[in-house]
Amino acid sequence: MAGIVDLLPKEYGYIILTLVAYYFVNFYMQIQVGKARKKYKVFYPKLYATEADTKDYQIFNCIQRGHQNSLENVGIFFVLMVVGGLKHPVICAGLGLGYTVARFFYFTGYSSGDPKGRLPIGYVICFKLRFLYSTELGSETV
Repeated sequence: MAGIVDLLPKEYGYIILTLVAYYFVNFYMQIQVGKARKKYKVFYPKLYATEADTKDYQIFNCIQRGHQNSLENVGIFFVLMVVGGLKHPVICAGLGLGYTVARFFYFTGYSSGDPKGRLPIGYVICFKLRFLYSTELGSETV
């Protein structure tokens, strides 16, 4: 009787490495939010700052929102990677790595304090997720 690991494609390790890379990007974002909380004096349990909290509330909110947006999408990203990687591990790993890099630049653009800074890379993120959906569904367009 074969174990679960024996049933995975031999390239499935790329999926795991991609998910670990995403973890480190997310950890970087967590650190940036923590630094911003100290710098702008926005303490828990407040999720977002108001003008009454700090004059730089917009910058803090952009940093927080960039990370929060990433957390809102992490569940579907992980599911698509894990399940899609069963059939197309190399394609999913490549798209997932591209998505991870795009997430980093999305966060960096958003953290500038101008929400429009996220838009150029936001289109790349949508593109990558669309193709991850395709691999998940077994589409022949990939």
